[in-house]
Amino acid sequence: MPANPLDKLLKPRFPSCAVGIDSGAASAVQLDRVRGGFVVKRAASVHLPSDLVRASFDESNIADPAELTRALSDLLAGAGLLRQRKWSVTLPETSIRAAVLALEGVASSRRELEEVLEWKIERSFGAPLSELRVSREQLAPDAQRQSRYLITAVRLSVLAEYEAVFAALGWQAGLILPRHAGEEQWLRNGHHGDGLLLTAHEEGFTAVLMRNNQPITLRAVFCEAEECDDELHRVLLFYRERSGSTGPGDGAAVDRLLVVGDWLDKQRVVAIAQETLGVNLKPLNAADVGLAIPPGDLAFDTIAAPAGLASLAW
Repeated sequence: MPANPLDKLLKPRFPSCAVGIDSGAASAVQLDRVRGGFVVKRAASVHLPSDLVRASFDESNIADPAELTRALSDLLAGAGLLRQRKWSVTLPETSIRAAVLALEGVASSRRELEEVLEWKIERSFGAPLSELRVSREQLAPDAQRQSRYLITAVRLSVLAEYEAVFAALGWQAGLILPRHAGEEQWLRNGHHGDGLLLTAHEEGFTAVLMRNNQPITLRAVFCEAEECDDELHRVLLFYRERSGSTGPGDGAAVDRLLVVGDWLDKQRVVAIAQETLGVNLKPLNAADVGLAIPPGDLAFDTIAAPAGLASLAW
């Protein structure tokens, strides 16, 4: 029984099925809840034709909506989920942007708070609020007691492209988030320390530091492949400061590491974390986060994002 009996009435009910769409692939997953975690009940993945999905925050994403509709239909057929109508969806990392915004001082009124947030959102995402679909979550205050908000934004024109495809498939997509938002679910409800997510894509990576089921910081890094080591080093130095550690010998608070995507070398990440944080972090796998994947060719990296959203059903 939930701690608060009203939870079932007040909290939205999410489906146990989710789809992840990326620039070169798409995956679908249905989870079951089991003691100690989750098990993949049904899942499949498909490669998408080159340039069919061109991930971008500012420009058109889908080159041929009819072709993407067919590909997703084939995906669901392969997973045995063609009859499923309610979905959660993760979109490419560079199609939806997210940021943690801190507000200096205390707003004198609700109107002032909204005006300050609007200004910060438009400045952070480089677009007027009228052109964006924005969701926000208030986070715990930072060390300076400043109010903080997790802001997720997508251009209405980009979202409309994907929603047109979902409508053609007969889907009800109630939750649409960037890829990292699904993957970070596997770092929630963990140990007492912090969890660090590094989700890689062809334009760089996103780093999210999780504490007490909330992101402390979120940074999107755009860089060439040969620049990743230096950029990762800078990010970890920043996180070392945020964790309260002043050097490798202090023992940083980060004790869980999840690296997703082929664009980051996991062993290099481990080496840089050892050098910067002074901790030996083993990248988490599916079993480590409580996800059982049936034997076969389906990799954890392939379904980590949609499976993370599917886990919100419980």
